[in-house]
Amino acid sequence: MTSPAIELIGIDKRFGAVHANNNVSIAIGQGSIHGIIGENGAGKSTLMSILFGFYHADKGEIRVKGQPVNIRSSSDAIAHGIGMVHQHFMLVENFTVLENVVLGAEGGALIGPALAKARTELQRLAHEYEMDVDPDAIIQDLPVGLQQRVEILKALFKGAETLILDEPTGVLTPDEADHLFRILGTLRDQGKTVILITHKLREIMAITDHVSVMRRGEMVAHFDTARTSVEQLAEAMVGRHVLLQVDKGPSKPGEMVLEVKNLTWKDKDGVARVDNVSFSVRKGEIVGIAGVSGNGQSELLDCIAGIARPASGEVIFEGKEIGHLADPAHVRAEGLAHVPEDRQHRGLIKEFDASESEILGWHNDEALGKGFRLDRGKVLARAKAEMEEFDVRPPDPLLKSGKFSGGNQQKIILAREILRDPDLLIVGQPTRGVDIGAIEFIHKRIIRLRDEGKAILLVSVELDEIRSLSDRILVMFAGKIMGELGPEANERECGLLMAGVSKDAA
Repeated sequence: MTSPAIELIGIDKRFGAVHANNNVSIAIGQGSIHGIIGENGAGKSTLMSILFGFYHADKGEIRVKGQPVNIRSSSDAIAHGIGMVHQHFMLVENFTVLENVVLGAEGGALIGPALAKARTELQRLAHEYEMDVDPDAIIQDLPVGLQQRVEILKALFKGAETLILDEPTGVLTPDEADHLFRILGTLRDQGKTVILITHKLREIMAITDHVSVMRRGEMVAHFDTARTSVEQLAEAMVGRHVLLQVDKGPSKPGEMVLEVKNLTWKDKDGVARVDNVSFSVRKGEIVGIAGVSGNGQSELLDCIAGIARPASGEVIFEGKEIGHLADPAHVRAEGLAHVPEDRQHRGLIKEFDASESEILGWHNDEALGKGFRLDRGKVLARAKAEMEEFDVRPPDPLLKSGKFSGGNQQKIILAREILRDPDLLIVGQPTRGVDIGAIEFIHKRIIRLRDEGKAILLVSVELDEIRSLSDRILVMFAGKIMGELGPEANERECGLLMAGVSKDAA
């Protein structure tokens, strides 16, 4: 390894009874890409939050280029050349790119000169690192991939020599992820240091020089990436052998559960985001919908779940037409469970205790109390049992939902929906931002549900996930179903349909 750009020595951090970081030490080489991996709740994000000044360690030392430093805030971190791009972007959505980049570094009361100077520097950085973006574009009008570029440019504008990226590809398409990796390679080649937190082991193998593994708050292994394997990393993360391929037998489709007929949904501008879509799902099968994010999958799930009312067409669930309802409570009462794509805004309420998020949508269940009063003891007991069955960490029903890692938030939602014994489960992005051990667990639960005779509709931007879980694959592009494939379909076949090239044209 080259001389360390960053050293963390004996870092210790507790949150009450939770020992988030336990005597953690790591050295990050100058001009390298260093991956940090581990299961959700392993302590990766806590460690990086200490480095960036969001938290202060109870014990331990931080060194930058060999010199001990005291980082008490993000301003201190930035002053020492450390920048961070968070999993959930820290941008003001109704500001321009330029305004977001200069925010916090205005340099005085007069904003005009600062913006003019920043524009010149932003254009230089964008050109140098191949991150072209319109300085005058409004953030909320930009796709996610470009918003992430703005976050990186903002850090570089403030002088970052070391850049921390937390789960950077969780919201990117494959093409956007490839472009990000090219950017990171350029940063490394020009002497910058990159710390990459991710659960995607294939990305670690593709882009990093070194990788460190955390497990339950401790640093358990360090590897040169070229001298390790996906299997070795997975085992180090989880502490046991991990099944990297989905193990499932053939499906046994039964009666029709869901029929979607000529469904169309239009946005406020009258554009058809779901365009004359028809398909069906039967008992005992998983139907996967593949496609690049933003091609109508989210709106389709909303129509089926009763969140959105279609402009035309039918959604028939167990023989009843429900598409006209736009009433999620009624649809759930009929036996449909929904794991939404956006867990933080639709799946739970971050300010609620985990026990309260565990009953969202089911709070009128008489087993939890009668009338307007919930039996708190029963609510806590149910949450505790569900957290234990789904291995939620920490298994604390009183912890605020927003305090759990992304993967454990996902387990809370999956437990709530799956354990209600639904006839149909619709799942959006089941393993987005989830670590390898939790992915294995979630996949097994979905397969088990199928084998119990349930119908499952699965939407994922992870093509490997769609191909390994699905019994039938539908591909969406621009709101339309481009074709149907079997699970044996190769990446090229799927990719052409995802790009809007029909089978006949191909």
